[in-house]
Amino acid sequence: MSLFLFMLLVSILNPVVSHKSCDFPAVFNLGDSNSDTGGYASAFTTPTSPYGDTYFHMPARRFSDGRLIIDFIAEAFGLPFINAYLDSVGTNFSHGINFATAASTIRLPISVIPNGVFSPFYLGFQYSQFEQFKVRSQMIRKQGGLLAGLMPKEEYFSKALYTFDIGQNDLAEGFFPNLTIQEVNASIPDIINKFSENIKNIYNLGARFFWVHNTGPIGCLPYVLVAFASAEKDPAGCLKPYNEVAQYFNLKLQESIAQLRNEFPSAAFTYVDIYSVKYSLFAEPPKHGFELPLVTCCGYGGEYNYSASVLCGGTITVNGTEIFVGSCDNPPVRVVWDGIHFTEAANKFIFDQISTGSFSDPAVPLKQACQS
Repeated sequence: MSLFLFMLLVSILNPVVSHKSCDFPAVFNLGDSNSDTGGYASAFTTPTSPYGDTYFHMPARRFSDGRLIIDFIAEAFGLPFINAYLDSVGTNFSHGINFATAASTIRLPISVIPNGVFSPFYLGFQYSQFEQFKVRSQMIRKQGGLLAGLMPKEEYFSKALYTFDIGQNDLAEGFFPNLTIQEVNASIPDIINKFSENIKNIYNLGARFFWVHNTGPIGCLPYVLVAFASAEKDPAGCLKPYNEVAQYFNLKLQESIAQLRNEFPSAAFTYVDIYSVKYSLFAEPPKHGFELPLVTCCGYGGEYNYSASVLCGGTITVNGTEIFVGSCDNPPVRVVWDGIHFTEAANKFIFDQISTGSFSDPAVPLKQACQS
């Protein structure tokens, strides 16, 4: 029995309890590129076409061809898309704010842009930005005028849903300097401790409703498949030892969420098993309407249509001819967009599964995440 089917069976035997839907007036998000709606683009470089082409018909500062899971979360509550904190031009934060930036980690990374590859806006930095935003946004509201209406109301900070999707880059920071699997595993308890510290800090600023994604099957992504091609593969073609590291990370994350739940009984903490849903796309793609799950839609070269030397939207010269690295013909049936991130179609499938509560601990739907 596949893990995906097992989780569905568990949800049938332990059905989600029906409660009144929560009325979240805002969403505050912290994370990495899986939920970045413009932070990296504001601070560094903007993804170019064909990024954004499927839904927005133009680059939309997201690392996908369209919407991300965080966009579908906002839509589910009837809220506008959540703007990036770092986006300073004409930005409306009245119904939430997004502190996520691509390449972000939980811990302070060693290799930092511009001299390295990871974002300086690690989770502790994002918390600091949130802390400042809470104070300054209310100062602006008290001053009145046009800008006041662009800031969230004070009571929104205790009523909002706080979403988290971060951790993949902490694992990558270990893998790519060629640490052993054992060494990366040994770093995970400290990574999770840092995550818990930030959750506690955000709780102390008034947050009460937490929706926490675990990390996905990193060993199924082309940028890892290409870099560590000799590693053992599982039946889906993913790198087994690298996915096992992700699973260990998720185990420790789930344990930490349980501890936070015990420590702060007045808050609602929902742990979301996004790993199982994502892995099902690689293990059983036809069942879910997808094909070629390990092959990059927007990439160039090799078995996985991916090369770190030329990325989606770039150009490469082959035999004297310049070639634009563009999209595949049918993104709606593809899983991986650019070798690292998922397509809008995959993001929508993942959202549809996790929003039901079938992959959550406790088993509450997204719209009842204030009651867990």
